[in-house]
Amino acid sequence: MGERQMPVRYQKLNRILIQRFKGAVVSLILVLFPFMVIAEQGSSMSNLPSATMQLYGKLADATPVNKVILTNRHGIEVEVISYGGIITRLLTPDANGELGNIVLGMDNLQDYVDASPYFGAIIGRYGNRIASGRFSLNGTEYSLVANNGDNSLHGGLQGFDKKVWNMVPFTTEHSAGVVLTLTSPDGDQGFPGTLKTKVTYTLTDSNTLDMQFFATTDKPTIVNLTQHTYFNLAGKGDILGHILEIPAEAITPVDEGLIPTGELLAVAGTPFDFREPKTIGQDIDADHQQLKYGNGYDHNYVLKDVADKALIEGAKVFEPDTGRTLTLLTKEPSMQFYSGNFLDGSSSQSGRSHEFRNAFCLEPQHAPDSPNQPAFPSVTLLPGEVYSTQIVYQFGTR
Repeated sequence: MGERQMPVRYQKLNRILIQRFKGAVVSLILVLFPFMVIAEQGSSMSNLPSATMQLYGKLADATPVNKVILTNRHGIEVEVISYGGIITRLLTPDANGELGNIVLGMDNLQDYVDASPYFGAIIGRYGNRIASGRFSLNGTEYSLVANNGDNSLHGGLQGFDKKVWNMVPFTTEHSAGVVLTLTSPDGDQGFPGTLKTKVTYTLTDSNTLDMQFFATTDKPTIVNLTQHTYFNLAGKGDILGHILEIPAEAITPVDEGLIPTGELLAVAGTPFDFREPKTIGQDIDADHQQLKYGNGYDHNYVLKDVADKALIEGAKVFEPDTGRTLTLLTKEPSMQFYSGNFLDGSSSQSGRSHEFRNAFCLEPQHAPDSPNQPAFPSVTLLPGEVYSTQIVYQFGTR
């Protein structure tokens, strides 16, 4: 049996009601659309790279020290303070996506001032040791402040790690960063020339921390800048199970004061051979005089010829329990590998004490004591020249 036909007058009324309903719906959409767009933008904007600055503390003379927190789209977070340009925390995900701090630091500013073994700091003017705190340049002998026995270490008693840098945070579409600047006056710690230094930390959405270093001087001087972060990719325990690879054929052997002898020592057949990946702990206690001098690894690996200015791979690290990886890229000819042999539990962060061999350092550099070693690449900087170098940490999981 067929359906009854709706009377004409009701068909007309039905069309009018449907049109009005459609109009009301369109009007409602037009009203709500801007708010829907804003909500969507807010959701995506929350994942944009960010750089925020806040007060971290004050020195005894009331000098303020600021902290900048950098984050990228993937949740990696880097905290940097203006005292020493120190990286106080660095959060990266493990293979399960759980964020954790992979660097050693201190709980507050005063702890860094009192007794920090260069945790996370910018090192200058000269990274590593200069024998007897002396060097000659253009016929003039300079005496530096000795702070490691008779030697000058990492720039002296008040190196760049103990100075307050100016900090300016910034963001781009795919990165967050901070520019640090410092002027070191002529004669600072015994070094000649007024040195103007700029260091830029950039955390990218490619999960890299790109660090670029620049310096100029008004007198002939020496410069060897680096970064001294202590890593533990597991976030706890010792680092002996970390798997390390260093593509270096030789180290610069040292004497008992950890000053280079001026020679090169081939790593082949020695505990220093990391050309094929192996755990840091595999040979660390081997019967080798160089390991006895350093109480473990504390040696300069020769990576490339100094004339090669390209960014190259200096080391790769893999931590099996968390799956975290770290790849170091550098433009420097050498790199100091240090296995935390002088950590003794006297410092801590967030209730975790920093014990013997609880961290490692990978410090790209020119070789220690280069000003006194004619065969080593030069570290001299002249007026009109620009010192520049680059260090990149690439974070990942496996």
